[in-house]
Amino acid sequence: MSDVVLETFGLVKRFGGITATNNVSMKITRGARHALIGPNGAGKTTLINQLTGVLPPSEGRVVLRGQDITELTPHKRVGLGLVRTFQINQLFGSLTPLQSLALAVASRLDAARRWWRPMGSDSAIASECEQLLAQFHLTEHADRPTRELPYGKRRLLEIALAVAQRPSVLLLDEPAAGVPAAERRDILDTVAALPDDVSVVLIEHDMDLVFSFAKRMTVLVNGTVLTEGTPEEIAADPQVRAVYLGETKVAHG
Repeated sequence: MSDVVLETFGLVKRFGGITATNNVSMKITRGARHALIGPNGAGKTTLINQLTGVLPPSEGRVVLRGQDITELTPHKRVGLGLVRTFQINQLFGSLTPLQSLALAVASRLDAARRWWRPMGSDSAIASECEQLLAQFHLTEHADRPTRELPYGKRRLLEIALAVAQRPSVLLLDEPAAGVPAAERRDILDTVAALPDDVSVVLIEHDMDLVFSFAKRMTVLVNGTVLTEGTPEEIAADPQVRAVYLGETKVAHG
């Protein structure tokens, strides 16, 4: 059985005369900790939007665990295990983390019609929520309205909600954006500790976090894959130094 869980073949996305992604082919393996990096406007979020079905490609294919999903809607891709978070928070401020997670878990179990019942009335949902709250360091905040949480905790909750969908591939679009520096490490450490059966693709501009998190990296420039390799290979690549990171930002190897 192949270790490749997500693969793209020649993805192209055009907006009028602008080519946002240009012949992007890449492979994500089982258990990957894979970073997608590049300067602003490189096409990273456009690529993620094509992977998740938000944007249809102009050309090319997306294959998830051997199944061509190019034409599938976003919610069907989620059902198959391809889940994402967004740059901008997508939470309900009036719900608590416990309520939010109960809704997410119940939805996955096709039990959403009863998500609002007292948590003790559904032991399977309650148990999974407790585990997720602990895993994402949210237990002490379980009953606070989400809008009152520190921003770093809201980011952790958003990732917890994605993990509640039991993804095989988790796409994180700048999960540390706007988070105070002291809280960023907690987010990436929590993601790095996810089980090996969850492949993680990360977009992030904090290069210290990227280089400490990723086992493999793809560099996107002007919508095209410039190079791919280990963090050590990327840090030493003269093309990467020239077009993006710069001499001072790749001293991680």
